[in-house]
Amino acid sequence: MIRPLIALCLLSLPAAAQDVDCTTAMAQMDLNQCAYQDWEEADARLNAVYKQVVATYTQMDANLPPEYGSGVETLREAQRHWIAFRDKACEAEGFAMRGGSAEPLLVYGCMRVLTEERIGHLQGMLDAFGG
Repeated sequence: MIRPLIALCLLSLPAAAQDVDCTTAMAQMDLNQCAYQDWEEADARLNAVYKQVVATYTQMDANLPPEYGSGVETLREAQRHWIAFRDKACEAEGFAMRGGSAEPLLVYGCMRVLTEERIGHLQGMLDAFGG
């Protein structure tokens, strides 16, 4: 489900997004599109690392007694809460330009930064298990 803020930001993106050269972008719509693309790339990396952690925790769960609970379920719940946090934190950051054409730039920039931080946390979990 796309949150209302993300849907609003998506509406402000140019239709011909693939034509934007992010190395020379200067128009606000282009900058917004580039910020969105940067976040999408980070989100793809996050999903890849998250899948690795789920696989690691699935193996770990198989070797633990059931009364210890599920690392996978705990991770999934944490990820759902993290997504809600990210969305609200970035919505709040966007208020600096609320209603303006640069609001998506702030929101997607925030989402990229928090996503990269989350990648680091998840990678640390993998590293702790020798993955």
